Amino acid sequence: MSETLYKQTLKQYFGYDSFRGIQLDIIKSIAAGHDTLGLMPTGGGKSVTFQIPALVMQGVCIIITPLISLMQDQVEHLKAKGIKAEAIHSGLGYQEIQKILDNAIYGAVRFLYVSPERLSHKLFLTKLHYMQVSIITVDEAHCISQWGYDFRPSYLSISKIREELPDVPVLALTATATPAVIEDIQEKLSFGKYSDKRPNVYRMSFRRDNISYVVRHTEDKDTEMLHILRSVQGSAIVYTRNRDKTKEVAKQLCDASISATYYHAGLDIAIKDRRQKLWQADETRVMVATNAFGMGIDKPDVRLVIHLDCPDSLEAYFQEAGRGGRDGKRSYAVLLYNKGDRHRMTRHSRQAFPPKDYIRKVYDNLAYFFELATESGEGARYEFNEDLFCVRFHHYPTQLEYALAILQNAGYIHYEQDPDNKPRVQIVATREELYYIPNMSRQENDVITSLLRYYGTLFIDLTYIDISLLTRKTGMTEQQIHVILKTLAQRGVIRYVPRRNVPTITFIRQRVISERLSIGKDIYEKQRDRLVERINAVLDYAETQGVCRQKMLLEYFGEKSSEDCHHCDICIDSKQNHSEGSNDALQTIVGILSDKEPHLLSEIRSLPIPRDNLHDALETLIQEKCVTIDGPSIILREGR
Repeated sequence: MSETLYKQTLKQYFGYDSFRGIQLDIIKSIAAGHDTLGLMPTGGGKSVTFQIPALVMQGVCIIITPLISLMQDQVEHLKAKGIKAEAIHSGLGYQEIQKILDNAIYGAVRFLYVSPERLSHKLFLTKLHYMQVSIITVDEAHCISQWGYDFRPSYLSISKIREELPDVPVLALTATATPAVIEDIQEKLSFGKYSDKRPNVYRMSFRRDNISYVVRHTEDKDTEMLHILRSVQGSAIVYTRNRDKTKEVAKQLCDASISATYYHAGLDIAIKDRRQKLWQADETRVMVATNAFGMGIDKPDVRLVIHLDCPDSLEAYFQEAGRGGRDGKRSYAVLLYNKGDRHRMTRHSRQAFPPKDYIRKVYDNLAYFFELATESGEGARYEFNEDLFCVRFHHYPTQLEYALAILQNAGYIHYEQDPDNKPRVQIVATREELYYIPNMSRQENDVITSLLRYYGTLFIDLTYIDISLLTRKTGMTEQQIHVILKTLAQRGVIRYVPRRNVPTITFIRQRVISERLSIGKDIYEKQRDRLVERINAVLDYAETQGVCRQKMLLEYFGEKSSEDCHHCDICIDSKQNHSEGSNDALQTIVGILSDKEPHLLSEIRSLPIPRDNLHDALETLIQEKCVTIDGPSIILREGR
């Protein structure tokens, strides 16, 4: 396939005349059948690298991504361009998933987005045999590496897909990866195993010359945040670690007459969607958020990204800071830091890996809590009342969370804190009865009509529905639709199960006695040491006094750079200090030459002044014609 065809496809569907950076290199590589890894910083245009070749090739492109909201956004974006795309995730019912997979088999789907948890499901694997697949795309590929900052065990299921489709090339994409993670991604995805074509790795420079990286040391972060937001105009993101704090900070900003809202994973999907759209449309200036906000957000004119708290890794910080300045204009990434951050982060590195005996105790307590017998329970999924569990078995929530995370990484459970439990509806009235229901209001009729239009299994079983879709189609609020569905349920027209945002625990394996629980070095000791390394890297970044911040970030990701950025706080302070030093040197030289007698240049050059400052001072005096150089001598000119 020719480069001309790729450019024509890019112009036809996306309106661009040319590719950026390494996009075309990646496209050519994957289209030629090479397993390919693309490292592209946030805003680098990752989606184009699989969308263009998939539009040219035959078959369906499978995209594995962990973010349901990102799936839905991209599916809607593609459909708006007339491209057939679907997404499979936990919010869909069995019948809906089966329909989408059948459509993919018969060629009615060009892009199929799948969450990694779905890859090991029997239905998906069975249907996969009958699909013509063009490319397997692994988004956020660093999640497959145990040495990365965001390891997710469900990503390991991708190897099963490779076994089922050995002739299909894999495109792995990520915005952040250290050299060790790059190697691990290729190993976990079996690069080169199923083809004699060599794997390719393409990497854009992580250098972002339009972003000024700044660290502000302050004991009053709130005041400093307000000062920065008033000094730098334009759209902004404020990141904080705590969900409750997002609400508090947003209120504080609104009280200070700065338009703001907040966002975190625990909010209802429709609320998150509405707030995101207000922010993207510049109706709200500041988004205060946890790290749940940002992936897939394509807002080019973010001028300021503030971190109120230190992230746990430079990978996370670089990705979040990189959401500023995608339009290429000057933007600022500001980390607010004090001694409390060092204390919290070092404490976190100790707490994140509780003793193995405690982890075994938690595992036993889970089995008792769910009344699970030994050698049973594989695949069993339970709603998890964490507060009740902590009271009954005397656990502290934070320590419990860490233990559950290790049990998940070891492959014993899947702990989902924010499941996408959409509401479910089943119509119990017959089709004929729907036409003769007495006293049906216009709004009730609109809701029923929309349900029938978009969901084909309502008469068969409880079906997951998307409330935000109904709000768009009916023009009603989410609360109005909720009330209408409750009323219809009370009248016996439908069954209605409202959305419940309750954490769940799924047992991946049969329950074993805790003495046989295997928590190996790769899961525990090596991960603990890696966490300490990541935290120390963040602390070094925050506390450094003499190294360009961008240079530190580039070197962390394995990119050597001899050139300073000249606009981070370190570089600016150095420039100011250098300027002040040069002025002091100039005054010293003028003082020596003020006797109007010739002085040897060697005498001036031997002054105890930094060489750069001395050189700048002499250059200034010569250019301003304040001195005369006569052989080895220098003399102050008359009138000076």
